Amino acid sequence: MAMAAEYDDFFYSAQDGLRLHARVYGAGNEGALPVICLAGLTRNAADFHDLAIHLSQRARTKRKVVAFDYRGRGESAWDKDWKHYDVIVEAGDVMAGLAALGIGHGAIVGTSRGGLVTYAIAALRPALMRAVVFNDIGPVVEGAGLANIRAYLERAPQPKNMADAVAIAKATQGSAFPALTDADWERSVRAFWREDGGRMAPMFDPALLNTVTGIDLNKPLPVLWPQFEGLYGVPMLAIRGENSMLLSAETFAEMGRRHPKIETVTVPGQGHAPFLETAGLPTRIAAFLERVDH
Repeated sequence: MAMAAEYDDFFYSAQDGLRLHARVYGAGNEGALPVICLAGLTRNAADFHDLAIHLSQRARTKRKVVAFDYRGRGESAWDKDWKHYDVIVEAGDVMAGLAALGIGHGAIVGTSRGGLVTYAIAALRPALMRAVVFNDIGPVVEGAGLANIRAYLERAPQPKNMADAVAIAKATQGSAFPALTDADWERSVRAFWREDGGRMAPMFDPALLNTVTGIDLNKPLPVLWPQFEGLYGVPMLAIRGENSMLLSAETFAEMGRRHPKIETVTVPGQGHAPFLETAGLPTRIAAFLERVDH
């Protein structure tokens, strides 16, 4: 249950009637550019909690922050047709939520799949986009990184409890994230799993796995440089985990060369995707948004 001082739960209907959810932090923070947070494939709004607290309560300019649960994730309803777990559908869901909240523009923070949803929103409603923060996602998605994500989702053992879930996460992903503390791992796990009737259940529809198992990794993945170039007029902060397998150092460097309004930061000791509440990132993101304001 959310405390009133932290965030408000906001439920709304998608165009097809599915009940969707978002967290709204700093609902009364009007005037400043609002922030829209979009999570990774199987993640949800909880991933942005500490960043949202910083931006809505602690930063010099306090902002409204909206963190969305896509359909089939977090507190949003599951879709009966897994084929609707699609970037374009999810972009439409986010825009419907923003319309219901009366938000016409903002800065988008997109982690992994959230960055792909950001590209879709930019194409569908470019006026909405005033700034963008890409967290470990670029125009080129490395097949090795996608294969790693798929293998983890398919093969990770079922945890017995939260402590077991933390141990599994550290065992399977720890080599890419040596910079994380035990508290970091526990926070991440509690945003991914819930205790349900004496067993651990992931906070996403298992049918989501169909969206990655069907990808033929023997074929080249689509390249999104045209979509990236469509954001040339938008101030951008790009974040990469030093050990990321999804966003290569080469692609990251090319993003820096091609975009005239980009700032970049590499997070040491983290892989895909860096935890946005660590490594001074809340302060860095807040400062970036201040520069956008001015």
